[in-house]
Amino acid sequence: MNTRNAYKIRASRVSSPLNKAPVGMAQSSALPQAKSSYSSKQDYDIGAKTPMDLNTVCDTMPERSCRHPLTNMRQNAHLARCEESIKVRFDSITPTLKKLANLQHENDFVSKANSITSKELGFNFPTELLETAWVDGLDMKALYAKAVFNALNSSVAQFSDDLGRNEDLRVDAGSFFLDCGYHSVDITPCSDGRLKGLAKYILRLPLSAITVRNSYAGALFNVESNVRDWEKIELDRLRNGKVLDDGNSYLKIVVYHRSGSDPSHQGCAAHGSNDKVSAEAGLEKLTEFREAIENTYCCGSAIDILLIGVDTDNDSIRVHVPDSAGNISVHRYVDTSQLYNETLSMSIDQARVKLYNAIDICSDSSGWAQGDGRPHEGMRKVVANLLEYNLSQIEYVADLYGGIYPDIGHAERYISVGDGFQEIQLRNIAYFAHLDTVEEGSADLDIGIKIFTGLNLNKGLPAPIAIHYRYDSKVPGSRKRLIEKCYRVKNAILNRYKTLGENNNLFFQISIQDLPLGSSLEIISEEA
Repeated sequence: MNTRNAYKIRASRVSSPLNKAPVGMAQSSALPQAKSSYSSKQDYDIGAKTPMDLNTVCDTMPERSCRHPLTNMRQNAHLARCEESIKVRFDSITPTLKKLANLQHENDFVSKANSITSKELGFNFPTELLETAWVDGLDMKALYAKAVFNALNSSVAQFSDDLGRNEDLRVDAGSFFLDCGYHSVDITPCSDGRLKGLAKYILRLPLSAITVRNSYAGALFNVESNVRDWEKIELDRLRNGKVLDDGNSYLKIVVYHRSGSDPSHQGCAAHGSNDKVSAEAGLEKLTEFREAIENTYCCGSAIDILLIGVDTDNDSIRVHVPDSAGNISVHRYVDTSQLYNETLSMSIDQARVKLYNAIDICSDSSGWAQGDGRPHEGMRKVVANLLEYNLSQIEYVADLYGGIYPDIGHAERYISVGDGFQEIQLRNIAYFAHLDTVEEGSADLDIGIKIFTGLNLNKGLPAPIAIHYRYDSKVPGSRKRLIEKCYRVKNAILNRYKTLGENNNLFFQISIQDLPLGSSLEIISEEA
């Protein structure tokens, strides 16, 4: 990852009038930009100017600095620093273990190992894993899993700290969605690790602005479970004195993914890497969810739906624009990869007008993409802002990776089982299997094991599995019952994959958190 060069690029252009952080479509309706927890000096006092040679559109626009007018440079710099600090923890594991392997038979091995791991990984392994190395050799699988879990726990702490610093964004983001007519936002992405940074990076939404977020393989969420989420939110609103027919709606978003450069192999595994099938499956779930609410609670139970496709090669998005009746077509969408190039040479105001016009042009499509008019103004605001914020992510990938990620396929570090670590938002950091029971989530788990067979098991490394659930401290006995559930899930996984467990290829960490975002991580158990 070329983050240092990217910082220099940003530093060399910070004085340009086109590089000011965007404020949204208008002052009154803009979703706020995340405030960096780093100082301006940290983000920009990097060094000498660097040629603008990483953005793939520079060759076609040599007269410009290749800075998109709507790019939020301050936010991009902060996210780049955050990505580097997290990924370096995981990327340092294998090289460090190789160093230990070469020293394991030396007399002062334990002290040397502690010196190396303290410097390279930021922690020391338990002495019992090191002091018997001269007898049977190092247990590399155990050391590897221990290092992965330590990197995970450190990352949770870092993201939680960053979330706490930006807590003031929650109210502002909530106000924005209310202005658009939405009291709650529910997002279901595919559990693919390449979408793990969806909120923080791809969509640039404050995590606290999302009411419900659960990932499923292929974004095939459980409709009944999502109906219960909706019921709980509506009950909470009623108990808090909200008027249920106040004109505000519940927004349900499904995010599928595809690969622009290798669509037949690097798309969604749950849908056979078929983009059309992925989009249609996501739309079918959205339609079933809306119909379930309307059939159960009548048509006054307002539900708006939105379908988004992510090209995981470069994080550009396709927003499938609803029509005036709220209906969606997989053939009707606005693509930010196209908009990025079309607006690159424009001013800020021109670019924003172009985004709004693109939504209207999309709504007026004919043929297979034809719908019944244009969406209401609140939906147009949401779509326009999502388009704008994603332009910053396109430029982020252009700066750091030349426009396309080097790991267009899977590169996850661990399997996350349960409720997931919502605070951690970073591409390819984890494969997430959302489940209440192993039986219900078997399909998601099987895909995760298949992915880690190629990433780890075939290379002699284990599959680290982080079992993590959130309890409600307001409910008596919730914590105790949740811990018992964690162990049931672990035992069920071992029963499902007996051979892997018997061959010491599965390592587990069990942890829990209270419901509020940023709550302290409680490690219950870490063992094979």
